Parts: sequence; C-alpha cells; structure tokens
Amino acid sequence: MDHLVCFLPGSLALGTLHGCPSWHLDLGEEIIRTCLEMYHTKSGLAPEIIKFDSTSRLYISRPDEFSLLRPETVESLFILWRVTRKPKYQAWAWDIFSSIERSAKTPNGYSSMNRINNDSPIRKGDMESFFLAETLKYLYLINAPDDIIPLQRYVFNTEAHPFPIKPSDFTA
Repeated sequence: MDHLVCFLPGSLALGTLHGCPSWHLDLGEEIIRTCLEMYHTKSGLAPEIIKFDSTSRLYISRPDEFSLLRPETVESLFILWRVTRKPKYQAWAWDIFSSIERSAKTPNGYSSMNRINNDSPIRKGDMESFFLAETLKYLYLINAPDDIIPLQRYVFNTEAHPFPIKPSDFTA
C-alpha cells in the first residue's frame, strides 16, 4: 500500500458532511488505522510503501524504506478531527509531528529520510515542496480553531489549497 492512499480516510469522512452515508466515516476510521501502522518504524516516520504478508501483517521492503514526509495521513487526521471531534486524531498528528521534529529536522529545514526503520536513519538532504505546502499546513490546521477554513464552506485541492464551496455546487 502506497502512503498516497492515506488521503482516502479523509475523503470518506468529508463525504459524510455532504450527504454520504455514515458507513463512509466508519470505513475511513478503519483505514486510518492502517495508515498509522505505517508510522511504527524506529524513526517514527512512514515509508513510501508497505506490504502485507500472508497473515496481513505489515512489513517494509528495503527499497521502500524511505520517507518523503508526505501529507496524506495528516490530511486525513485533520479531516477526521474536524468531522468527529475525537481527540485521538490530534494526538496521532502530534506523534507524527514529534517524529518529524526528532528525525527529519535539520539546521536549515527538514529532510526526506532513508533507512527509516534503522537505528540510524539517513537524511537525504532534500525537502519536497509538499512538506511545507501540505504536511505542515494540515499539522497546523488540526490544532487551529474551526472557523479557520471550515470544511462545510471550503474544499482542499490535491495541493492543500482551500477553495470556497458555493451553495449551488451541491445537490443533496
């Protein structure tokens, strides 16, 4: 499973604000647990890809043992927090932020990481633009007041830019 898939729990939860059945939220809350399992590495950072063995346990292949500090999981945590108000989503986001601070922070910013499940992860020396534009934005918003970009009035595009929803855009 690619880390990119972890946008889905938030999308499912968001749909319930706009008329989708409640089981979408239930499914989103189940999927986010798998996304969070990706962060159970020695560095606390998620790999780009995880695989499942024959007993459905997760494992990381050596070529996939790197982190680009992607936003998809924290995006979903933000949306799930706003939709459910369950504090666990804020706590999980804080754990991810703490791991980023501990493992990926450099004197000049943050670095993508190699060998994230090793006792000594290796900084790649680059920082993807989406880390600032998306990952940190969602980590901020999960603790911001709800009147900052309310989900009933705005939708985020794939680059985390908020766009206003016109009431005529929806037919329930």
